[in-house]
Amino acid sequence: APRALPCKPDTPVAPTNYSRTSSKFPCLYRVVTASTLTGCYHSRCMAHILLYCRAGFEPECGQEIIARAAQVGLAGEAQGEANSGVVLFTSTTQQDRPLWQRLSFTDLVFTRQWVFVADFAEDLPARDRLTPLLELAARHGPFGEVFVEHADTNEAKTLSPFCRKFSPLFNQAALQSGVLQPQQSHALPRLHLFFLDAARCYVGTSPPANASAWPMGIPRVRFPPGAPSRSTLKLAEAFMVFLSADEQQQRLRAGRRAVDLGAAPGGWSWQFASRGMRVDAIDNGPMSQALMATGLVQHARQDGFRYRPKRPVDWMVCDMVEMPSRVAQLVAEWVARGDCRESIFNLKLPMKKRHMAVEEARQLIGAILGKAHVAFDLGFKQLYHDREEVTGHLRRLTDARQSSTRKRPVRPY
Repeated sequence: APRALPCKPDTPVAPTNYSRTSSKFPCLYRVVTASTLTGCYHSRCMAHILLYCRAGFEPECGQEIIARAAQVGLAGEAQGEANSGVVLFTSTTQQDRPLWQRLSFTDLVFTRQWVFVADFAEDLPARDRLTPLLELAARHGPFGEVFVEHADTNEAKTLSPFCRKFSPLFNQAALQSGVLQPQQSHALPRLHLFFLDAARCYVGTSPPANASAWPMGIPRVRFPPGAPSRSTLKLAEAFMVFLSADEQQQRLRAGRRAVDLGAAPGGWSWQFASRGMRVDAIDNGPMSQALMATGLVQHARQDGFRYRPKRPVDWMVCDMVEMPSRVAQLVAEWVARGDCRESIFNLKLPMKKRHMAVEEARQLIGAILGKAHVAFDLGFKQLYHDREEVTGHLRRLTDARQSSTRKRPVRPY
């Protein structure tokens, strides 16, 4: 039988081996071994969140969740094995309500998905993993949806065939037992089975309205025929993450205008042109001839940092290689002057202090728009198609009372 979390239900346990930064919130991210991540305590003693991220960004993911928790009065520590693609956050503050009611998933830039840990099973029998996991899930159900997942690393991808086979078997058994009730998928929590290997699995939940709605937190985007470059996938994913289906239809409809700074060879411009929008592509490099043949794209060989549109446009997008602060200032000034209503842009991160670079960009944009008395909505996310970078979304609002530095949760379509 699998071993559940190794702690008595009513025994509080304090974390050890952390570094102090203040007396109020003393915990920092620390690197651990793989065995440490599997030794978490029972969820009734301490609240645990499993966070998925891009491999190599575990420190940024851990630093960020600690900072966001501190903002709502929660102390805790984050642990992560280097290049594991997963971080475990443990809150050491007495809980008066669930963590997911106090924290917002859309505040997290480096987290693809979060799972609120309920149990941990190890020594799963190879001949029957389903029965013990179904028993553990039944303690916390019912659920509206089930995700069977693993980390997004080269090593963990060896679990992909196993998870694909196990998922329909578990879903069928969960449906028959009443643990899974898909007709209430929007009202019930989601069940996550996160496998570390074939014998060890985290059992956890996530609220559909406050989490990523894609398995592993990764939207599935296919490379479209005719697109000039694979960079087109990044903007396609950004639309899915930052805009709902209705918002995409409304704000990306044919006839609207966009400016693409750093456009060549045209991967981002293609996303607009394929929707019937007109694009001014700004880049000294060559554009795709097939894209230019559509008649929807005008190419100007100019410096993207000096270009200004002759009249306001609906969208400005920017994927230029430059310091994050310079790109953030450029985008903020476009929105402050009214040159565009909305922008999606990429920030190329430094090798160190990457979390700090994002927060500095956030503050810079807020300062410029605040000085101009412009209401805005701002969000950042490290997308699946991002590498050493994050993607930002900035929208000018009409009511200053709506101004926000984060996006509301969205669902896939």
